This record gives sequence, structure tokens and C-alpha cells, in this order.
Amino acid sequence: MMMRLFRLGGRAALLASVAVLAACASPNANAPRTVAAAPTETAASKPPATHRVASKPLVNVVYRKLENGLKVVLAPDPSVPTATVGVYYGVGWRVEPKDRTGYAHLFEHLMFQGSANLPKGEFMKLIEGNGGALNGSTRWDYTNYYEVVPSHLTETVLWAEADRMKSLALTPEMLKNQQDVVINEVKVNVLNQPYGGFMWLDMPQAAFTNWYNAHNFYGDLDHLQAATLPEAEAFRQQYYAPGNAALVIAGDIDVEKTWAWVQKYFGTVQARETGQMPDISEPAQTEEKTVHRTDALAPRPALAFAYQVPPRGTPEWYAFGMIESLLQGGDDARLTQKLVREKGYTDGVMGGINPFLGGMFTYNGPMLMTFGLVHDASIEPNAIMTDVDVVIEQLRTELVPQDELNRILTRLRSGLYDMVGSSTRFSLMDLLASSALFDDDPAQVNRLEQGFAAVTPELIRETAAKYLARTNRTVLILEPGGAAPADAPAPAAAASEAK
Repeated sequence: MMMRLFRLGGRAALLASVAVLAACASPNANAPRTVAAAPTETAASKPPATHRVASKPLVNVVYRKLENGLKVVLAPDPSVPTATVGVYYGVGWRVEPKDRTGYAHLFEHLMFQGSANLPKGEFMKLIEGNGGALNGSTRWDYTNYYEVVPSHLTETVLWAEADRMKSLALTPEMLKNQQDVVINEVKVNVLNQPYGGFMWLDMPQAAFTNWYNAHNFYGDLDHLQAATLPEAEAFRQQYYAPGNAALVIAGDIDVEKTWAWVQKYFGTVQARETGQMPDISEPAQTEEKTVHRTDALAPRPALAFAYQVPPRGTPEWYAFGMIESLLQGGDDARLTQKLVREKGYTDGVMGGINPFLGGMFTYNGPMLMTFGLVHDASIEPNAIMTDVDVVIEQLRTELVPQDELNRILTRLRSGLYDMVGSSTRFSLMDLLASSALFDDDPAQVNRLEQGFAAVTPELIRETAAKYLARTNRTVLILEPGGAAPADAPAPAAAASEAK
């Protein structure tokens, strides 16, 4: 259906990531019979009330599994009479076939083309006709499909999602139609758009060396055009099995009643072996890389720089989350102060960890912390990087004042409450699903604040000294190819969607 690329810049990117960082019709009468399951249940643990960490869990998390391997996360919250349902499959663009770049995104579109009991278009009519909203997206390590509906329609949505999990309709006509849609999306959003691939698409290809992390995941046009129906079915069999998926249901729900519906509709989806995942590890970077690109449509030059991120879940990883906010988290951030306020190179610095595509919790492999800006042609990239190095070296050699870290923790806590209190629960759904898929522990949402609170000024300095070294950095210099107007726009900051 659509690939949502959250291409947010400046403060909008911070606000989107803070929320994640803080947590981080009637059913068919012939629906599948109930299958008894012996669920594994984990209650959210209570973090210690130290370092100003909340003394009780903010999210009520119930975690269970079906016999076919489907991971199920239930998060009851009666504050808003809606339910958010998300099905996350543990495959993203990182592991698509080498001769079929863009395939994970193409298959996302195919999942909206109909199933045994809901022909093409009926899924959307079912949700939107009952006052709900739906969407889907492709990311590094998952592809998701989600709906927000009045809570009395929860059972209906579960039936519909289970129907397409087990009986997706794949036809040559549907494949050809969606190939054309996706190819047009790539043209509109990247090839025919100034700064279309700047940072989010270009930087991984420049910084990483393992093909699975470094290819054009939006898709080469000839690869998309060459996709076949047998390949689509093989991709579904390999990655769209219940054992490679997580189901999140958050909102105004009754846990046991909802669990019974999950068993009824998802319980008879056939279990099957999932395909072997390739090696996505990334070798350590040992020298700085500088890559030049020309954007034929860009009216002004742009500059981006990225550092490889510490392993996910380590103390250094939490420290990097704090470093992200120190560098780019708001008007008082250090890069903003130096490059915008003091030097006037640009009107904003954008980026962060996994920028524009989910944030630091919603991936499961090598990742980059990337920052970028558009600047005037009169400014040399080396001059900008010299000032960047001044900011970076301060973090590598000096202790950050504790009161500065405390302000960031306050900001994180505020984002956490905003996330939990959101009527759509999108960020909460993302975090719960990612934690279930990647860590088998969605209840860690209630321990994340503790992880950040444990970060000390000394750990910040040690982590920065190691991971913000120039040998761990890639610099991307984008040369403009278009005529510069009097007031050229910066890269697009809105989400792009293709239906």
C-alpha cells in the first residue's frame, strides 16, 4: 500500500524520536476454530525509583505466544475508546534479495491487494467505513500493518489481519499494478525530487560495507520491474510466517476477551519454518570516509556526516541516545548552537540515530547516527566540518555537566508521557512490537528510562571518545546540479506516501 518515510528535520525529528527514546463489520462465520495455546506471559517489571525514574510502570504489558510462534503483546488502556492493532513481520529492506532491491517495500504494497475473504479494496473499506484509519510501512528490520479503530471493532480487525496473514491473494495483475505504483513512488519521492535521497537513502550506502546494510533499499527500477509472482510467493513463505511476526493490540481492550479472539483467528494460521537470515554484521570502520555526490535537481549544496552506533542495548548505546540529544536535541543543542546560531551556516541541523525511519529502538542491526544540513555555495564543507569537530571534541575530552544531562532526562520523561497518552498509540505500538520481535521482551518499555538515567558524564565522555572518532565517521558532500533560486527550499520534511 504505502511506505511511510518520516523525513523530519530539525526540532520535528527530535520530538518524534524523544517519544520513542523515552520508552522506547462482523467476523466471517467460517473463521478458524480456536486452538488452545500454552502462552508464555510476562508482566511488566517495576524499575527501581532511583535517578528520578518513575516508581511504577507506565505501560501495562501482557506478553503471550501462540503455538504457531506468533508473539502477542496486549497493552490495555481505557483512557481513549479506541484500539490500535499492529502486525509486524520480522523482515525489512535490509535482507531483501540482492537482485531485487526494493522488494520488501514492493511486498508491503502487495499485502493490501486482497485475501480470501476480503477482495482487493475491501480491507480499506472495512476499516475506513467504520471510522478507523490504517497504514503500513517498510523499515530496516520489519514491515508493519496497523489500524486504529473504535474499540468495539477490535475483533473485526483481528479477523481481517489474520485473513491476509494466511490467505493473501497474489495474481499477475496485482503484481504488475503494484510494480507500477512503487516505481512511480520512487520517481516522485527520490529521482525527481531535489534532495530526494539525501541522508536517509544515500548515507547508509556510503557508510556501510556489507551489502545488506548498504544497498538502495528503495529499489533500482530494473529490479522492481523484473519481480515475478513466484518470487513474491517465495518471499511470503519465507518471511511472512506467524513465527516471524508480532501482533500488538493496545488501547481500550479486555485482555482475556482479546486473547480469546487472537487464539480464534490467528491460532490456526499454519506454522512454518522461516528463512535463514543472512549475516548483516558490519566490520568496524577504521578510517574516515568522504563521499561526493551530485544531485542534478538540488539548488544548493548539502553536507551530512554519520557515525556507526554502539551495539544495541549496551550502556554505550544508551549513552549515544543522550549524545544524540546533546548534539541535535532542540534549540540549545550543541550543533545547533555552533552551526546555526553562531556560524549561520544553515537554518537547521537535522538527523539523529536511525533518522527519519523510526528512531533508535526500531531496528535490529548495524545503525548510523547521522546529521545533515543544506548550506550556501559560498561555504566550504571543510569549514563546516572544522566547526563540527570543535563540538565533537568537547564531548570526547570534557565532562558534560550533570545539569545538562538532567534536562535531557526531563525531556525524555515528557516524551514518554506524550507517547503513552497519545490517542493513536503509534509510537507505543512501534516500541512494543520492536521489543517483542528483536528482544522477546516488550515489557522493557518500562525500563528504558532507567537505562538513560544510569548514563553518567564519564560514560558520555568514554563513549564519545570511542565512537565519535573521525575513524568511525563518514562525510557525505552533496554538490548541487540545479540552478539556485533566491530562496531555495531545504529537503522535504513531510512524510511521503503512495497509495
